[in-house]
Amino acid sequence: MGAYLFDWLALFFRWFHVIAGIAWIGASFYFVWLDMSLQKPPEWKSKKGISGDLWAVHGGGFYEIAKYKLEPEEMPKTLHWFKWEAYTTWLTGAAMMAIVYYANATAYLIDPSKVDFGSNVGAISTSILFLLISYAIYEIIVRSRIGKNKMVFSICIFVLMVIATYISYQLFSDRASFIHVGAILGTIMAGNVFFGIMPAQRALVDCVRRGVKPGKEVADLALMARNRSVMNNYFTLPLIFTMISNHYPMMYSHAQGWLVLVFVGVITATARHYFNQKHLGHHQPKYLVIPAIATVLLIIWMRPAPIEPLPVPPVQSAVPVEAAPETTPPADGATAAAVPATEGTAEAVAVASSADDAIMGVVQAKCSVCHMAQPTQAGFNAPPAGIIIVTPEDMKTHKAKIITAVQSSYMPLGNITGLTDEERAQLVAYASGL
Repeated sequence: MGAYLFDWLALFFRWFHVIAGIAWIGASFYFVWLDMSLQKPPEWKSKKGISGDLWAVHGGGFYEIAKYKLEPEEMPKTLHWFKWEAYTTWLTGAAMMAIVYYANATAYLIDPSKVDFGSNVGAISTSILFLLISYAIYEIIVRSRIGKNKMVFSICIFVLMVIATYISYQLFSDRASFIHVGAILGTIMAGNVFFGIMPAQRALVDCVRRGVKPGKEVADLALMARNRSVMNNYFTLPLIFTMISNHYPMMYSHAQGWLVLVFVGVITATARHYFNQKHLGHHQPKYLVIPAIATVLLIIWMRPAPIEPLPVPPVQSAVPVEAAPETTPPADGATAAAVPATEGTAEAVAVASSADDAIMGVVQAKCSVCHMAQPTQAGFNAPPAGIIIVTPEDMKTHKAKIITAVQSSYMPLGNITGLTDEERAQLVAYASGL
């Protein structure tokens, strides 16, 4: 019953997390497009303090949108704020981290071959500390003089994320390492809203309400808020990738998984830069061509090694060599007829059957405990992804997924059933021959 209720919790918060994420990132994309698409307004609008405007048509009507340089002539009665999309996304993401990776740390968070934490508490504490330290370093950078220089600031944050990605991959399971990088990105983005963007907006609104001209302090807050907003914009696509990465073990289970994630981050951020430039009226296809070429190179570099066929044990003849009957050579010019040998056929079948039994013994001991209609492995209410693997027919049905998951070490999760490298190779070879 406990695993069943946890599945419902995971479903609810994952669904909520996706909905909130769509709202947040959708609003982010819209306002970036809006901000970069504004045109120089006519003179009569400029005199009112409008710095840019644009016209749009949607839903059967025209929209006139204007942005003020600082403050409007008078405070509007109704002012819409955009913040809860960010906060809700972060809160539901934190809930997902607790439900999936902390409540079942043995399966999803810990990889004993990397770090033996000794207990789930040690692994969870390390995870939380890692996230807090990563975010603290970001805040120190953004609040320093570096945060006022967009180029230097961007380079420093890129270096920080590369280091964090590498460390995460050394500490946690492959799948969890990608999620931790996503958690850092999400925390930075939500923190940018809470600690940077919202304070600047409140300061500006307060000045307008009091009829005071915004001073240098408010201008500095606005500059920092803009830099934080730009950082959020470039983080969106890498963040979305980490959110869906748990479905693709070929990515995070690669021998250099941390480097794969760095490459994906650079590729997606470059693609995002293309659209930013396009919004400004600068059509620069190179920012799409470069990511496309890089993606092809990444695919080639990541390709798996060829699978070696499962060796078949030699079949010993049932007739001793010294007792084998003599054969009469064919007459001159005649062709000997090919006579199929029957000796040892029953033994060959027995050997093949024995090999099948051995492989299925491994499957039932190391795989079926989770992948059966009613899993016996603690923490599982249903077979992962609904895949049942109990018989050779089941293995043939899910052959492609089995090869990828076992070869990449994605399965068993956290290797909780102790699958050895030799057994892993045998399973991959056996499944490949089905």
